[in-house]
Amino acid sequence: MSSLPIADFPTVRVYAKRLLNEHRRRFIRMLSLYAVAAVMGLVPAWVIGEITNFATDGTLNSSRIVIYVSILLGSSLCYALFSFLARRRSYVLGETIFAQLREEFLASVLELPLIEVERAGTGDLLSRTTNDIEALSRTVRFALPEWLVALIQTLLTFIAMLIISPLASVASLVSVPFIVFSTRYYLRYATPGYRRERMSYASMSGTVSETTEGARTVDAHQLGQRQATRIEGNIRESFYSEMYTLLMRMVWFPIVESSFALSVAVTLGWSGWLVLQHSITIGAATTVTLYVVQINDPIDRIISWLDELQMGQSSLARLVGVSVVGDTRPRSSRAPSSEVLTMRNVHYAYRSGHDVLKGLSLTVQPGERLAIVGPSGAGKSTIGRLLAGIDAPRIGSVRVGEVELSQMPLTMLRQHVALVTQEHHIFIGSVRENLALAKPNAPEANIIAALEAVDALEWVEQLPEGLATELGTTGHQVTPAQAQQLALARLVLADPHTLVLDEATALLDPHAARHLEGSMAAVLEGRTVIAIAHRLYTAHDADRVCVINDGRISELGTHNELVALNGEYASLWRSWRNEVPHDS
Repeated sequence: MSSLPIADFPTVRVYAKRLLNEHRRRFIRMLSLYAVAAVMGLVPAWVIGEITNFATDGTLNSSRIVIYVSILLGSSLCYALFSFLARRRSYVLGETIFAQLREEFLASVLELPLIEVERAGTGDLLSRTTNDIEALSRTVRFALPEWLVALIQTLLTFIAMLIISPLASVASLVSVPFIVFSTRYYLRYATPGYRRERMSYASMSGTVSETTEGARTVDAHQLGQRQATRIEGNIRESFYSEMYTLLMRMVWFPIVESSFALSVAVTLGWSGWLVLQHSITIGAATTVTLYVVQINDPIDRIISWLDELQMGQSSLARLVGVSVVGDTRPRSSRAPSSEVLTMRNVHYAYRSGHDVLKGLSLTVQPGERLAIVGPSGAGKSTIGRLLAGIDAPRIGSVRVGEVELSQMPLTMLRQHVALVTQEHHIFIGSVRENLALAKPNAPEANIIAALEAVDALEWVEQLPEGLATELGTTGHQVTPAQAQQLALARLVLADPHTLVLDEATALLDPHAARHLEGSMAAVLEGRTVIAIAHRLYTAHDADRVCVINDGRISELGTHNELVALNGEYASLWRSWRNEVPHDS
């Protein structure tokens, strides 16, 4: 099983730059407010330095104290006000950008080709929509604004230090080599570590969710120990990946914190020596030292949030990677001139070198009812997927009219061909909303007609609120058979010309399935129906029967012709008639 791609750094950078450009004005206003707040935050240290100078030379008096205390009070109030306004803007901007990120990611997920989703499995996509979205939300809402603010405060504080005394400020740079080299080392090895961590979450989520969903299969085949071993392996991988990044932080953080203490000590000693040499005033030494103490906080936040930014970058790369896949289908195409479905010399393989279909050719006329039968693994469902345009053949062509199915836009394709399998899904929402997914603007009369066509109207009307009854995990629970009926009702509502039914009534008992197919006969009138089934009464009612064996067509003809042929289909028919009770 493959994974969805992860975007490389240049792609992520381009995406992030586009987002920031779209919100440039808000972003600049936010940074401007933070810059004003940072300048106000520099005033107290300067005031203390000035008071120290006046106290040293004996010129400090009450009027000057009142002036400087007033400046101190005013700057503190301004700092609080501008910090509040800036923080409020940053949170609003963060929520706005994050909302856009989620919407664009959801749009990318919905545009994913079905084949890519199936190849990647549910775990990878589930991890991206949960763990990665959560990690990115922390980054966009908190880490990125706080990091930018700390960067501004660091820059302005250092500029203030240079203005007060360039000579004294030099000593503060003693910590730079330790911070730079340790950070470069950390980023070099931590980034792949965080990506490995995210991938381990995806594997663990996938294994747990698939084991939970397939609990009955696991129990029936006594696979409990096997799945437990897989989960333990996933947990072990997740543990070691987290331990790796934790070890990196345990080495990096102490080096950074020690360098902060070193810069304060060296600056204090150097400034004191300069005062003794009468190179600077004691007030300047005091102010520069206070600035060094003050600058350590934003630098610490820059480094601390850098860890969160690494996780956010890894998560963003995984989210943007979904959009890299995209839908490769063309956006426009000429409409087919007819509804004839043709397969010509089709070869298809799920794995390289192992063809499931081997040179298969088939033509289905408009309005024809074709039944495809054969043993399990013969390639019946694969034919259904190709005829529905989900997959494209490795060799050969599958066309409706003269247009290749794989070259038709999805919206156009679904107007011609639709596939319904025994798999179904009930979405959280009302019965009406579940059905309207097929045609959002469908009038209620059409919805009722679709329910009636699949024998579902009676039980839907008996629900507490009828069509308005909430379904899904948080609403009314329907049986698997009822869920299958709703899936078929969606198909009726979608109204495609060609229907591919892959075991579409498998979850219904034989009597109910037979009754449902009889009720749908009027709805299917005039449409092309390709039915893939093990219940051979479907083949009995079809215009033609196609027998598939080992990826090839072994027999093709009407039910009576194939029974008279006394070949493979006749054998299947006799065996099925003897084993299954029938009502007709």
